[in-house]
Amino acid sequence: MSDYEFKLPDIGEGVVEGEVVQWHVSVGDSVSEDDPIVDVMTDKATVTIPSPVNGVIASLKGEVGGMVAVGSTLVEFGSANGAPAAKPAEESEPEPEPEPVPETEPVSKQAAPATPAPTPAPTPAPAPDAASAPKSGRVLASPAVRRRAREAGVELSQVRGSGPAGRVRHADLDAFIAAGGSVSGAAPVAYSTKRTDVAEVKVVGLRRKISEQMTLSKSRIPHFSYFEEVDVTELESLRQMLNSTRDPSQPKLTYLPFIMLALSKIMPEHPECNAHFDDEAGVVRRHGGVHLGIATQTDRGLYVPVVKHVESLDVWQTASEMQRVSGAARDGSASLDDLTGSTFTITSLGREGGLGATPIINHPEVSILGVHKARDMPVVREGQIVIRKIMNLSSAFDHRVVDGADGAALIQHLKRFLEHPALIFM
Repeated sequence: MSDYEFKLPDIGEGVVEGEVVQWHVSVGDSVSEDDPIVDVMTDKATVTIPSPVNGVIASLKGEVGGMVAVGSTLVEFGSANGAPAAKPAEESEPEPEPEPVPETEPVSKQAAPATPAPTPAPTPAPAPDAASAPKSGRVLASPAVRRRAREAGVELSQVRGSGPAGRVRHADLDAFIAAGGSVSGAAPVAYSTKRTDVAEVKVVGLRRKISEQMTLSKSRIPHFSYFEEVDVTELESLRQMLNSTRDPSQPKLTYLPFIMLALSKIMPEHPECNAHFDDEAGVVRRHGGVHLGIATQTDRGLYVPVVKHVESLDVWQTASEMQRVSGAARDGSASLDDLTGSTFTITSLGREGGLGATPIINHPEVSILGVHKARDMPVVREGQIVIRKIMNLSSAFDHRVVDGADGAALIQHLKRFLEHPALIFM
């Protein structure tokens, strides 16, 4: 029998249910008031629900990936050291509305005393040896820590984590490496070793949203793709010159701000490409304002923050706003307005750009542009082989409302502006 039942509070904005993304506690854990207990995702945001009381977790209602209705029991609290769980001071008042926060890397919470003690500084872990027994199960660590471990040749299962539930932090990895731990100090793995492990990863939260959106886009939109290469030698010279003379308060320019400005200049001549298609209503909404979504990879998944009204910005303002919204997406501070309202999306793989791709349109938009890395290539100019900086563009269009000739015309117009960058500023 529980001492206190905590129900999923009203998260606001008409939300009637939420998806359980990650539990931060387990049955038997002691928690203090305001400790995070669960992440719940709605259509609006991911919300971290804090504990309303001090107590012990008696039971958890809802599996990861399952839906919980507002007002239904979320957690049951039991007694801690013989004392019943303390109910909130104002039981009659509604639960305070939790503050929406961007989805975070799932963090498991280890059992703690009712009064939490300061976490001691991590102590250097010894380098792995024959007596070291690897941890069982998946090691808890952020993607950034995992990437550092791979680059350093460190097996994370050998690193002693100081975080909750043994989570490995950057400081733990630093201490382990400082103590001499690395693959180079361990026995080499034989090439004949067979790997038979299978990891099951439940598709929940943001990854589920991405999956649903990609399925919707690919199943409902008949894509056609178009590829072109662009000589950005002159654009590169302009970019280098502007960067060398910029004010310290101005951002460093990449190719993207120029591409964004060029698109904003040419879109009035290609209105069918700067549009949304409501296929259920049978209506295409062509937008005058150019609101460019910038596909941004984060540790939590793919976000598409939006630079609004690019047609009203100069190159420095465009670069600054792009850095602001993409940075907010990466650090989790992006607002709902930052993440909605795009009319055309740009996806750039940067240094991983490759030669081509078939980008998926961001429904309900009708066009998307993929930008690949610029590279020095031999080309023929006036009968001579010369080295020029070449960038490949990949694009896709909704063939229901954008004809092939119209999509090709947009890309050729963009190519002309990028190869003669003075046109962008005229």
